[in-house]
Amino acid sequence: MSNGDNLNKDWPTDEPYTFDSVLMNPPYSAKWSSDDTFLDDSRFNRYGRLAPKSKADFAFLLHGLYHLKDSGTMAIVLPLGVLFRGAAEGIIREKLLEDGSIYAVIGMPANLFFGTTIPTTVLILKKNRTTRDVLFIDASNEFVRGKSQNKLSKENIDKIVDTYNKRENVVKYAHVAKFDEIKKNEFNLNIPVALHK
Repeated sequence: MSNGDNLNKDWPTDEPYTFDSVLMNPPYSAKWSSDDTFLDDSRFNRYGRLAPKSKADFAFLLHGLYHLKDSGTMAIVLPLGVLFRGAAEGIIREKLLEDGSIYAVIGMPANLFFGTTIPTTVLILKKNRTTRDVLFIDASNEFVRGKSQNKLSKENIDKIVDTYNKRENVVKYAHVAKFDEIKKNEFNLNIPVALHK
């Protein structure tokens, strides 16, 4: 275990480590250097652009994806903005979708985490997929209201997991979008758009 700035200096640096699973809940829309020298960094150089200085969300995502085994699965919790923001983030998102790396987008309820009330999304990523479809799940209403914070019940979790495992359409809850559909929506992964709400 190591504590440090894993964006500005990858750890460990002596050899490329990859993992079967990568789970991340980085600070949302954190600032980072986004220095042009990172365009030569193997974690970021395949995507043509760097995450903006004011929002390191995609920098964290690409760092985790770099360390994922070809047969592995990654889950990362991020703010909803990563699904639709444009400019550099839109270019990175488009490349991830063209590569088939984004496997699922799960919209989570607001007020689940300490320190923020914003709704979040869980992005599931995989490498070397033969298809480029994306499963969208709108779990934003799947919660139990708490006194100061919402939480997921066992039933809420089971519904999300069951839908994820079945990977099929559920009216107003889940949709498997083909790549052509995503491309037609200009690579916007906003969940209501994907579910045609």
